[in-house]
Formats: sequence, C-alpha cells, structure tokens
Amino acid sequence: MKCITLSGVDGSGKSTQLKLLREKLERENWNVAYFHAVEFSLANKIARFFKGQKTFEAGKEKAVTNTSWFSLIVRQKFLFLDILRFRFLMRRLKKENCDYLLSDRYFYDSLINVEYLLEVSFPRRRESLLATLFWIPVYTGMTWCVKYLLPHPDKAFYFDVAPERIMSRENPPEQGREYLRTKQNLFKEKISLWNMTVIDADRDQQTIFQEILNKI
Repeated sequence: MKCITLSGVDGSGKSTQLKLLREKLERENWNVAYFHAVEFSLANKIARFFKGQKTFEAGKEKAVTNTSWFSLIVRQKFLFLDILRFRFLMRRLKKENCDYLLSDRYFYDSLINVEYLLEVSFPRRRESLLATLFWIPVYTGMTWCVKYLLPHPDKAFYFDVAPERIMSRENPPEQGREYLRTKQNLFKEKISLWNMTVIDADRDQQTIFQEILNKI
C-alpha cells in the first residue's frame, strides 16, 4: 500500500488536488482509502460532540490561534494517541489489500499546528527560563514522535503558495496573512527533515495535478 500525503497551510489547494487524484485512481480500479488528520483526531471528535456537530466538513473547521499551556499538553497527548490509532488503521487497510491511502493533511500538519500554538503562545524570542521550560517537553516530544512513532508516507507533498495569493482568492482563511506566513515558515523548517516534495501551488489545477502524477 502506498501512502500519499498532501500538506500545507489553509487555502493552498490540497483538498482539490486530493479529490482529482482520488477520482483518477478509482477510475483505474485501484482500491483507494481516504484520510483526513483533523477528522481522525480524537480531540476534534470530542470538540465536535460538545458543539453538537454530527459531521465533519473539510475546510470548515475554525483553526485555533492561541491556547493555554494545559490545552497544549492535552493536544499533544491526543496527537500521540491518534498516531497509534493510525498505525492500527494502516495495518487493517493493508490486510484489506488497499492500494493507496490518500491523506488530505497528515500528522505533519497536526505537528505544525502544535508548534504554531507553542510559538504564538510561548514565543522562543522571550528567551526566558519559563518559555524554555514550556518549549523543551513539547518540542522534545514531537521530535521523538516523528522519529520513532509516526509512519512516514511513501510520498509527502508540501503545497507552497504565497500568503498574499491565498488571501486574494475567494473565501480566504479568516485567520489572516500573518497566521499563514508563520505556519509556512514552520513548514519550511521541516521540508528536508520530513523528506517532503515541494509543489508550487500558485499555478492552475491541471498543471499541479500533472506534476503530482509525474512524481508518484
């Protein structure tokens, strides 16, 4: 089974390209499974339950832009549980002879979200003992998680597009330009470490889609 993931900031075109890829593979009679890291998240499921939301709609979830230390630790613990659950999901899909697992966002995106919240809530630039104590356990935990626990995709794509371009599109993310820019910078720090293939997402859909096909 091949695992293909599409990552990037809100509005970068991931869902559109995954839909095109899924439809093509299914037309060719491949057994395809779909995965969305936010929908799969236990923390997100619990939050939807208390909000009275019965279904998940990709792209409709409001992003969290600030948090408390306690909430950040809880979010990290739930992320570890989600990765363990995902490992069992992959085993089941392999037994069912699934050919492709396509992921709209991946745990890479979830880890970036945690790091973003850590950055904006407890900035490294403060260079204080308290900020350092906040960073060490969370950042060390995430590093260990990626190295030893997280299944690495066969192909991980990162969709790169300027925040200004995203904000000029129809229905731009309500979090704004700085939110997008900060998350993009965090992603770019991890591209080499996570062996991600960068896709220039500031092009027409078919050109991007053809490049993805060529690389898989």
